[in-house]
Amino acid sequence: MRLLGLAAVLLPFAMLLPAEPVRIIFDTDMGNDVDDALALALIHAFESRGEARLLAVTLTKDNRYAAPYVDLVNHFYGRGGIPVGVVKNGPAPQDAPMLTGTVEQRGEDGVLIYPRRIFDGKEAPEAVGLLRRVLEAQPDGSVVIVQVGFSTNLARLLASPGGRELAARKVRLLSAMAGHFPAPGGARQAEYNVKVDLPSAEALFRDWPSPVVVSGWEIGDAMRFPAASILHDFAYVKHHPVATAYHNYRKMPYDRSTYDLTSVLYAVRPLRGYFGLSEEGVIRLDGEGKSYFQARAGGQHRHLTLTAEQKAKTLEALVQLASQPPDHLTRP
Repeated sequence: MRLLGLAAVLLPFAMLLPAEPVRIIFDTDMGNDVDDALALALIHAFESRGEARLLAVTLTKDNRYAAPYVDLVNHFYGRGGIPVGVVKNGPAPQDAPMLTGTVEQRGEDGVLIYPRRIFDGKEAPEAVGLLRRVLEAQPDGSVVIVQVGFSTNLARLLASPGGRELAARKVRLLSAMAGHFPAPGGARQAEYNVKVDLPSAEALFRDWPSPVVVSGWEIGDAMRFPAASILHDFAYVKHHPVATAYHNYRKMPYDRSTYDLTSVLYAVRPLRGYFGLSEEGVIRLDGEGKSYFQARAGGQHRHLTLTAEQKAKTLEALVQLASQPPDHLTRP
């Protein structure tokens, strides 16, 4: 009875785990931080386990190497047919070593290490058009969007003709890495994903029509992905595109915050006790990009919470899942 009671409380935001895999659209600023790459690996692990199905990846980082990197990761996991869409005239166009160093890596024979079908972001379709096509093809109320970058693509979707209605009809949950919700009395900061494209973030929190659960900066910062896992758990192949990106992002060894992974984990396993949830409410942003949560009955927004007891369990799940080998390397 206690489990059924908990489900009733969480149902508007998390839904009971569906009988079929969670249909995910992954919206990411791949290249600005290496946790995006680990989050994509996590989604592939869930797909291998039959818990998720990756419908598409859309990018909010406007860099020519972002789409090729996502595509080669998808190929590595045996899912090279997953569509990838790119933002046009978007924020953060700067090159990133984790992208260029991986995309351009060649063997001693001069051949590219990682196969892909996209070699330049210009070859990929525009993100909002892809979002519309993918959403229209899915059953009503079946899609979970995991947004772990800027709100650019989703705000543009809402502003497109019929976009808000399409999102309301097709998307049952938006699981986003955004904002900062400190403990009472703690210093509040403008979180990166919000402040880089503040107008889009404002539009998203104001207008998104389905329930929104955000993982604030404080959640991922409390759990660091261990360098030891990158060095050992990903060594089942000589060249691993996620481990390569991790090495290229910053001088090893370092433990990196798990910001984006937390939104993926909640999206697929909302009732496993990895996190707590705030009350129902509304999130608003100030002119600097600082986020404020106000409890309100019937509000569409909630944010994740994390206890000391949950940290070890949750981090262990993130590490084990993100380092899971692809299906084609484990089948006899």
